[in-house]
Amino acid sequence: MFAVTATQTDPDNPLAGLTLGEHPEPKVPDGWTTVSVRAAALNHHDLWTLKGVGIRQDRLPIVLGCDAAGVDEDGNEVIVHSVIGTGADETLDPKRSLLSETYDGTFAERVAVPRRNLVPKPSTLSFEHAACLPTAWLTAYRMLFDKAGLEPGSTVLVQGAGGGVATALIALGRAGGYRVWATSRSEEKRERARELGADQVFESGARLPERVDAVMETVGQATWGHSLKSLKPGGRIVVSGATSGAVPPADLNRVFFLQLSVVGSTMGTRDQLRRLAVFLEQTGVRPVVDRVLPLAEARDGFAAMEAGEIFGKIVFTRE
Repeated sequence: MFAVTATQTDPDNPLAGLTLGEHPEPKVPDGWTTVSVRAAALNHHDLWTLKGVGIRQDRLPIVLGCDAAGVDEDGNEVIVHSVIGTGADETLDPKRSLLSETYDGTFAERVAVPRRNLVPKPSTLSFEHAACLPTAWLTAYRMLFDKAGLEPGSTVLVQGAGGGVATALIALGRAGGYRVWATSRSEEKRERARELGADQVFESGARLPERVDAVMETVGQATWGHSLKSLKPGGRIVVSGATSGAVPPADLNRVFFLQLSVVGSTMGTRDQLRRLAVFLEQTGVRPVVDRVLPLAEARDGFAAMEAGEIFGKIVFTRE
């Protein structure tokens, strides 16, 4: 079958290890099944794998991709939950992994997954939209509706509008009744964030009109100081990523004096993915898709992500 794989890692030239071509059919352990992939979405996780982050070298070559929507062996349209783990909350399993870390991922004609990892795809969702949900949109859903601890009407600041999680946060926050503010270095991305539903947009690091109830943080080092200063006393930062660096100054004096909370959030559960799909079905909200490419042109999508030339999700299809 055709697949997109990581055959080597290079932190300085990640695309050097990106290989497109024939790959063996997936092995199917007991309790697992196969899904015929109709659409798969690109994440920063895939680029980091090519850089050598979070992957054991003895796992190479490995099929890339965490997200997919497709058809199972019984002909059902499904969304693949990409967290491989056990327990009521798979994300807390210390032995958990994502597809493309220990097991082959979704950038292929077929992918093997545990049967319990399949979620029904609502008929009103396209395969392209459904493929965007398992990583970026599920992460945003959990950040907003689980970890933030907010009621509708609260003010939320989304740092770094443009990425898959950030655009999901804006769209979901708007639909959930929050007042959503967003930042970006790019004037174009600020305007697109406004079109997506942000009430106000600001340059990165700009002084805000008032402090906010919570900050959704995926950028890390470059925005951390601004995130802390933007919070009301007793406010909360929910952090799910650190694309600009993971070791900013903690500013502990501000944290304890203003009684701020810093809450980590990683992915989401299978049940949360199911509810997210229903939420989109009920509200009409849909993921922002930057572009759709055939899987054979995946290198172009990786290059665009590496260059930061995207707004929303890049989706690969079989044709």
